[in-house]
Amino acid sequence: MPASRPMVAVLGAGSWGTAFSLVLSDAGNDVHLWGRRQEVCDAINDKRENTEYLPGIVMPEGIMASHDPAVVLDGADLVVLAVPSQRLRENLEEWAHLISPDAVIVSLMKGVELGTHLRMSEVIAELTGAGPERIAVITGPNLSHEIAHREPAASVVACADSSVAERVQARCHSPAFRPYTNTDVVGCELGGTTKNVIALAVGMATGLGFRDNAKATVITRGLAETGRLATAMGADPKTLSGLAGLGDLVASCSSPLSRNRTFGEKLGKGMSVDEVVASTRQVAEGVKSCESIAELAAAHGVDMPIVNHVAALIRGELTPEQMLRSLITREPKSEWA
Repeated sequence: MPASRPMVAVLGAGSWGTAFSLVLSDAGNDVHLWGRRQEVCDAINDKRENTEYLPGIVMPEGIMASHDPAVVLDGADLVVLAVPSQRLRENLEEWAHLISPDAVIVSLMKGVELGTHLRMSEVIAELTGAGPERIAVITGPNLSHEIAHREPAASVVACADSSVAERVQARCHSPAFRPYTNTDVVGCELGGTTKNVIALAVGMATGLGFRDNAKATVITRGLAETGRLATAMGADPKTLSGLAGLGDLVASCSSPLSRNRTFGEKLGKGMSVDEVVASTRQVAEGVKSCESIAELAAAHGVDMPIVNHVAALIRGELTPEQMLRSLITREPKSEWA
């Protein structure tokens, strides 16, 4: 008899939740995947394909989908959350009592909650009562379609408890996916969250027809902004030069597969925010999180001009042309000011 495989619950059958389910399956786990819509679950179970988000990718038999969170969470010692960041609270209010008190909870989400300014790990802690030793974050340059096609990729597993980070690392180390460990949860979360906003700005520059100099400028200055906020909040500056910072930023700002870059590009070409939202089912997290990050920066006395300008544009106060010209014409200063 073959040895039974450990089971992981993944809550969220969008493109990233589904792609990470493939990683977990390839790494030797059985996966129970929760989907918000029954038809998505049926396609995974019956056609072995998430026709909505990852068409053409064959789902292994070890992945089972269900719309019932109790079924998905039953017996899981590792629970992976992959829902839109602004919906995490309402979902966890329903799910928290179903999660085993010994399970490690892993966040794949990149956002800061509107109103509370909480990072996703903090929302998880508040709703589940889990301590920092039970909460991990996986983040890095992980474009879901490339992951699903088993293209080589690396990521970071961050947890305050290094031994737990290593356990999660072992559960998701597959032939194509290489995870590293880190104990700097704050830096990893802020790197992944803020890069979405910077990718919106890069996309706008692209949509306006600007080329590599402009894009490289926004990427580099965006990394500086992210580092300032993360350091002010107690993060290790080295984290922002690694996969969770620079790596994720480069991938999101450079690839047409990036939701936030694509969203920004459509804005740069003249579409309104509402028009872009209506044109896609995918969630561009930076559109919501930009306001929370701007408020978080203000609360910590950190200057984040790119984030502030993107937030103003999303509020309808600036056009993409005005935003980029305003950034360029700001008062000159030392690069390291």
